[in-house]
Amino acid sequence: MSIEQKISEAAKNAAQLLYSTEIASSQIQLQACKPEFEGDLTIVVFPLLKISKKSPEQTATDLGEAIKNTLPEISAFNVVKGFLNLSVADSYWLDSFKNLQPHSHSHSPAHSSKKIMVEYSSPNTNKPLHLGHVRNNCLGYSVSEILKANGSEVIKTQIINDRGIHICKSMLAWGKWGNGETPQSSSIKGDHLVGKYYVMFEQAYKKEQQELIAGGMDEKSAKTKAPLFIEASDMLRKWEANDTAVVELWKTMNNWVYEGFEATYKKLGVDFDKLYYESQTYLLGKEIIEEGLKKGVFFKKEDGSVWIDLTADGLDEKLLLRSDGTSVYITQDIGTAVDRYKDFNVDGIIYTVANEQDYHFKVLFLILKKMGYSFWEGLFHLSYGMVELPSGRMKTREGTVVDADDLMEEMISSATQSTKEKGKLDELTEEEKNEVIRKIAVGALKYFILKVDPKKSMIFNPEESIDFNGNTGPFIQYIYVRTRSVLRKVSDEKVWTISSLSKKEKELIKKILSYSSVVKEAAKLYSPAIMANYSYELAKEFSQFWADHQIVNADDENSKYFRVQLSKEVGDTLKKAMKLLGIEMPERM
Repeated sequence: MSIEQKISEAAKNAAQLLYSTEIASSQIQLQACKPEFEGDLTIVVFPLLKISKKSPEQTATDLGEAIKNTLPEISAFNVVKGFLNLSVADSYWLDSFKNLQPHSHSHSPAHSSKKIMVEYSSPNTNKPLHLGHVRNNCLGYSVSEILKANGSEVIKTQIINDRGIHICKSMLAWGKWGNGETPQSSSIKGDHLVGKYYVMFEQAYKKEQQELIAGGMDEKSAKTKAPLFIEASDMLRKWEANDTAVVELWKTMNNWVYEGFEATYKKLGVDFDKLYYESQTYLLGKEIIEEGLKKGVFFKKEDGSVWIDLTADGLDEKLLLRSDGTSVYITQDIGTAVDRYKDFNVDGIIYTVANEQDYHFKVLFLILKKMGYSFWEGLFHLSYGMVELPSGRMKTREGTVVDADDLMEEMISSATQSTKEKGKLDELTEEEKNEVIRKIAVGALKYFILKVDPKKSMIFNPEESIDFNGNTGPFIQYIYVRTRSVLRKVSDEKVWTISSLSKKEKELIKKILSYSSVVKEAAKLYSPAIMANYSYELAKEFSQFWADHQIVNADDENSKYFRVQLSKEVGDTLKKAMKLLGIEMPERM
C-alpha cells in the first residue's frame, strides 16, 4: 500500500472516530504539499467542516493529531488555515528506496488484460511524410509504449491510404510530365519524387481553374470541370475497374513511396506490427454499405449516391458512396474497423489523427453503432492539435511543407554544431560521435513535440528543441549522462546505512517512487506529455541535487554509497521514462 493510500485510510478512520459519522472516501482530499509549506502531503479539511462543526484550523489540528498517533510513518504535521500538512518520516522514504534496489522494475504497474490496437502515421502515398506526420508518429508510438508499460497488449498499426483521387493526381502528373523519371535515375527518394508530381498536378490544376473562372464559370464548377480533374477522376474509375496499365503504374509508384517511408520510419525510430491498405479494406466497406442499404440504415439519392442521415443525432447527412459508385474515406474506415476486430478481437482501437478529423470520427463511430457492431464502444479518437513552424502553417498543395527527412537532417546538423561548440564529444571516436549526435537530434525532436499536451496545437522551433538547458530532450539526456559518470567513478556497490535525508534527497526518492503512478496516469489520459514532464522534473531535481551535494567526494562512506545508489536509480528511471517516449539515452555526452 502506498503512503497516500495509508494516509487516506488513516484520515478516514480518524474522522469517523472523532465525529462518530460514516465518512466517504471522497471526503478525504489528499494532494501534494505546496513547496512553500513544510510537509509532503496535504489533506484539505473543508469537506469535513459540516461534520466536525469546528473551525478549519481546529478540525485540521484534531485530525493531524489522530493520524500522527495511529500512523508511525507520519513524523510531524502543521496546519495552514484549512490545510493539514503531513510530514512523512525519513525512515519510510529510506525503506521504500531500499526495497527498490534489488528489483529494477519493482515500481512498474500491475498487468492489465486489455488488448489495444493503436493506429498512427497512416499516410497518403502521394507525398513524403512531413512535420505533421512526425507529431502523429511520435504520439502514436509513445502511447503504444506507455500502454504496454501499463500492462496492456498492444498492436501498433497503420492504414496506408494507397488509393483515391489524390493518388491518381500524382500518377497522372508523372504520366504527363515524368519522362520515365525514377528514384534511381533522379537520385531522389521515392516518396519525395511522387510528392514532386503531386505538387506539379496541383499547380497546373489551379491554373486551369483560374482560366475557367476568368471565362465566367463559378468556382465550385471550375473545380470539377477542369480537364486535369476530369482525367484524374477517370483514372480512379479505371483503377477500381482493375485496368491493367493504371494498376501497374499504381503499384510501381506506391512501391517507390513505401521504400521512402520505411527509411523515414527507421530514422525516426518507429515501427508497426500490422499494416492495412485502403486498396484492400475499401471493398469490405462497400459490402457493408450495401448491407446497410438493405437494413435501411443508409439511403440512396436520385443520382445513385449513398448517404446516411444523422441529423437526428445532431450531425449532418454523410456521403458514403459517390454517384459513380466510387468510395470515400469513411467507406474504407468502416471496412478497416470491422477487419481489425475480426483479425485481433481487440478491446479497443485508438485512432491517432489530427483534430481536423474530429467530425469524421464522430460519424464513423456512430455509423458502426447503427450497423450493430458492439465493438464501437471501444473506439477512441486520440485527437491532437496541429503543429506549425514559427513562420506559420504548412500547405502540401503549395509545396510549403517541411519534409520529415529534411527536418531530421536539420536536427542532426544543429546537434552537431551545438555539441561541437561545447566540446562535449571531443574524446569520442567519429563513429561514437555520430551515434551520440543522432540520439541527441532525434531525442530533441521527439521530446519537444511530446512534452506538449496532445490536445493543444503547437509551434515547433528546431533551435529551442536542441538547447541543452531547460525543458528539452538534450537537457534530460545530459542529466542521465551525469548519473552514468558517477557510476563510472564508483562502480562497486556497498551496503549503506543512513537515518536522515536532505530535502533534495527526499524529493528525488519521492519522484522515483511516483514513476508507476505517472505511467498509469499517462496511459489513462493517452498523454505522453505526462511522461515527458515527469522526466524533466526528475532531471531538474537531480541537477539541483548535483549542485548542492557532494556524491563521490561525500564526507562519509555511507553518504557516498547512498548517493551513488540514488544517482543510479535516477538514471535508470530517466532511461525507462524516456524510452516510453521513444527516446534513446547516450551513455556519454
